Amino acid sequence: MQNYVENSNKSINIINLVKFILASSVGGFMFLAPISYQGSISTPIGILIDFVKANLSVVLPYIVILGLLSSTVLSILEYTVKPRFITKSKFMTKVFATTPLYIITKVIATIITAMVFFNVGPEAIISADTGGTMLSLGSTLVAIALSLSYILPLLTDCGIMEFLGVITKKIVRPLFKVPGRASVDLITSWFGASNAAVILSREQYLSGFYTARETGIIMTNFSIVSIPFCFMIAGMLGIESMFPAFYLAISIVTLILALVLPRIKPLKSLPDTYYNDNKKLLSEDVPEGKSMFNFALEQSCERAEKFNIKDVIKSGNEIVVGMVFNLIPIVIAWGTIALILVEFTPIFTWISYPMGALLDLFGVEAAFQVAPATLVGFADMFIPALLITGVESVKTKFIIGVLSLVQIIYMTEVGAIIIQSDVPMGFKDLLIIFLERTIIAIPIIVLIANIVF
Repeated sequence: MQNYVENSNKSINIINLVKFILASSVGGFMFLAPISYQGSISTPIGILIDFVKANLSVVLPYIVILGLLSSTVLSILEYTVKPRFITKSKFMTKVFATTPLYIITKVIATIITAMVFFNVGPEAIISADTGGTMLSLGSTLVAIALSLSYILPLLTDCGIMEFLGVITKKIVRPLFKVPGRASVDLITSWFGASNAAVILSREQYLSGFYTARETGIIMTNFSIVSIPFCFMIAGMLGIESMFPAFYLAISIVTLILALVLPRIKPLKSLPDTYYNDNKKLLSEDVPEGKSMFNFALEQSCERAEKFNIKDVIKSGNEIVVGMVFNLIPIVIAWGTIALILVEFTPIFTWISYPMGALLDLFGVEAAFQVAPATLVGFADMFIPALLITGVESVKTKFIIGVLSLVQIIYMTEVGAIIIQSDVPMGFKDLLIIFLERTIIAIPIIVLIANIVF
């Protein structure tokens, strides 16, 4: 080992090797290790999130309310009065400087949360199925932010992304049009959570490792739903006994979509440029005369050399603040509105008629009855499963369940994170990608379902 270290790149020394191996091992274990917990399979980060939620359950709603109120007031002040304590601070400006639309969003979210918390107002808003669900989700997002924000740098900043990027580039790049390091995002979502993978991708984009196009592809194709969540949905639908076939179908369809979507608009049209014109910090191209493994190790050690606790704390603070002050208002405001439309209006029934015709064309039982579930997932991925629990056909439940989990883009979490991520993708782009994924996926899922059943 000593000879190897002496003869290798200067960055490859014992200290950097230990930092790379130890930090990446801890980060990988926290995010990726499947662990049996309370009768189900989870990950250490998932268990930590559950622990935080359970032990801070009384406090979390207050954090949400105070975060919303302060975010709304300070954003209004920044837009109108522009006080010096905000304008003179880069951090404060970044957090609270926003557009009129987002200020309105924050006001709506604050009002909704106050009405739910104090149980005052129309049933359509304060119902457990609408505003109550979103307040609960807001509390969950706070728990997620507090749990993963200070552990995430162990995966992003200590070299494992660079190592896997070099090793997997020859496979990942030609197939999916993304760097090899994106494999970490994929694995993180498989075993952890899609929102964690999206946040990871955003941090990689802001750090100059991904272009806007690569980030868009990764966020909308690689940030798949975790295995534990898939099992939970299967349980809600009463098809948990078929989970191996259920998850295999999800994996096959997700793979096909990841091959197709990067090659068509709007993902194809995203600029292939780096955030603020920053160049890629480290290359995944293996120089002539070097082995792939040695070069991968060099890249990882170079990254590990720059890693320090101060940056971890700073990065963690920024993620927590961004989630509480900017993401949660979007989730609560627009998530509640979407749920109101689903629960108290026939709008989704009307607009889903073409999807019903498509399902009927492929011979799906109760096609028009379940058609709203094909579109309502754009609001939140829980809702499709809730809408079809009363459907008798197991095959139809299988089809809609798989579909809801491969659509990926839902505005209450993933979509909101993407819009807030500085990646040049707006609501329209996400809606188009959602519809593309839905339309392409349906015939594939039906084919798989016909084989299974």
